[in-house]
Amino acid sequence: MAVEERRRIWVPGVLVHTQSIIRDPPESPRKVRTGVTTILPRRDFFNQGCYAGYFRFNGSGEMTGVHWLDETGLLNSPIIITNSFAVGAAYTGVYEYCIPKHRNSKGVCDWFLLPVIAETFDGIMSDIGALAVKPEHVVHGIEQASSGPVEEGNTGGGTGMLCQGFKGGTGSSSRLIEGLELDEHTGRKKPVTYTLGTLVQCNYGRQRDFRIGGVPIGRLLIEEDGKEVQSMGMSGNVDPRTPTSQKDGSIIIVIATSAPLHPVQLQRLAKRATVGLARIPRDPETTVSGDKPTVSQRIPVLEDTSINALFEAAADAVEEAIYNALCMAETMTGLGGKKVEALDLERVKEVMEKYL
Repeated sequence: MAVEERRRIWVPGVLVHTQSIIRDPPESPRKVRTGVTTILPRRDFFNQGCYAGYFRFNGSGEMTGVHWLDETGLLNSPIIITNSFAVGAAYTGVYEYCIPKHRNSKGVCDWFLLPVIAETFDGIMSDIGALAVKPEHVVHGIEQASSGPVEEGNTGGGTGMLCQGFKGGTGSSSRLIEGLELDEHTGRKKPVTYTLGTLVQCNYGRQRDFRIGGVPIGRLLIEEDGKEVQSMGMSGNVDPRTPTSQKDGSIIIVIATSAPLHPVQLQRLAKRATVGLARIPRDPETTVSGDKPTVSQRIPVLEDTSINALFEAAADAVEEAIYNALCMAETMTGLGGKKVEALDLERVKEVMEKYL
């Protein structure tokens, strides 16, 4: 598929909404640059769960509800991605959406639900202590989630996030995979096309480790500039030898597919997200934390020997989704006047042409 087509295609039935929260209090440096990303595995997630799995790669952050995925392999919740201090508000927001719609005939809630909420830290660019994300933002996101292209860059939970020394945020990418599926009537295999989509909220990495297609673009830019951008620090002057500068952030990667995978296969697919991630920073295992949930909408199960193409597609789509987050992000001035530049795409093109 062409680049634009890969960005337009999304998994049928999976709905997404991004919402940014931007506040500039007068005469105050405490700017808010945050938001919420909402992903619905299907519109009626409450009554029609889907198979799901996850993988934690050196994770030190929070993703709620995963012990229920371990127990049942079923997802009956939206996936909400936001900032680290908004997990509680997002959790409450899922309940505030579900309770009015699912009381029994006596007006009582006779069910339970374990929402899946994931986070990354945007406190470098946003006054995270303002607790700007409220339950109503999540309710709005669930109500407004739609199919189609995902907004990228400074949007949703990725509004205030940083990546590889530059402005990061939200990115997505998709693939179409040709496969074979058993025809229940004839007993023969027939051609079928599966869709795989990825969405990332990336907030990690140092410029020196940034690569595009194997090209050490971060190091080459540093050589030209004579210095390294230190965007992950709380101030503009960060000594890279200090412990604070070694905290490299995190990433949330969501993979959705129309392929009929069971929960164990989805766990395997989630692990392949790390292959795409590893193509960009130099040393992801020691510097990046994160969680990778995957969801599959279909119930028939694909034979285990036929999913290699999905594994390859997942790695490729994750890599491209991170590039898209970087390429679509815009320069932002945030908390305390800290300014983080977007990746200069024209300059990247020039450096890449020289290198290749």
